[in-house]
Amino acid sequence: MAIMSSKLLRHTFCMEELRKIGAQVINVQGIKFYVKYTINNLNIEYLYHVNPDDTYLLERIKPYLLIVGEYPTEEDIVEAIKVDIDQFKNAMKSKNFNDFVAIDRDLTDIVRYFEDLYLYYNINREDLSLMKEEINHVVDLILQIKNRSQRVYHKKDPDNLKDK
Repeated sequence: MAIMSSKLLRHTFCMEELRKIGAQVINVQGIKFYVKYTINNLNIEYLYHVNPDDTYLLERIKPYLLIVGEYPTEEDIVEAIKVDIDQFKNAMKSKNFNDFVAIDRDLTDIVRYFEDLYLYYNINREDLSLMKEEINHVVDLILQIKNRSQRVYHKKDPDNLKDK
């Protein structure tokens, strides 16, 4: 007679609850990978997994959450992580590094606040326009700061600011 642990029992119950609401739950092993790297007490952590089409999705989970991108091969994932770590090593030379990380975490929180706002409240069009206007101001500020700042990392072009 097999004895189920309480953790396994809870897991089984949760999977059944998801199936009851019509969700498809697939238990797949060997498709999700966790990568951890430490630089001077800064933990940089990643998750990547194999998509159904055999591409790979890479997420940085620490020091702040960011979907890095989708890649066609696992070798591309390795290269992306190497470049990301190299960029962090370079960025950590700045005396403002901790402030940058704190601002990024604040931006991540803003995304969560915004999601709660539209999932839980009926927001009028005028308030949405106000928010859009403020977001545009932040984007403009980022571009202004970029244009008056010295570029310090040249091994790879920026993914998002290259055409701005």
